[in-house]
Amino acid sequence: MAIRLGHDGDDFAETHEINVTPFIDVILVLLIIFMIAAPLATVDVPVDLPATTVERQPRPDKPVFLTIKADRTLAIGDDPVAPEMLASTLDTVSKGNRDERIFLRADRAVTYGDVMTVMNTLRAAGYLKVALVGLEDREAK
Repeated sequence: MAIRLGHDGDDFAETHEINVTPFIDVILVLLIIFMIAAPLATVDVPVDLPATTVERQPRPDKPVFLTIKADRTLAIGDDPVAPEMLASTLDTVSKGNRDERIFLRADRAVTYGDVMTVMNTLRAAGYLKVALVGLEDREAK
């Protein structure tokens, strides 16, 4: 609050002006801090993800299980499949129904890149409904 001292009258007149310069300075500093901190929050950090405790979904009568074994070989059900024959074998098993959900199981030793390669093959073949199968963690409940 500022007071104008003058000899204009008997009363002191108050000037009601807010100095916003410090406020703008603080906002600019905060903006710079957030601009620097935001990209750092998206850096890949090793995380031990928790196990799922969601309720089990009902399984179809005849689910199609695609398995990636530890030696990187593929199997549909119990039958081994060559990677180049995956699309045609899935067409045979699903009777051409590309809306059928494919349950993808992978051994723990299989790398993420190998799983993504198989998922890309499924997507290229037109199978977009893929469910990842894992073990249920009973201790987390």
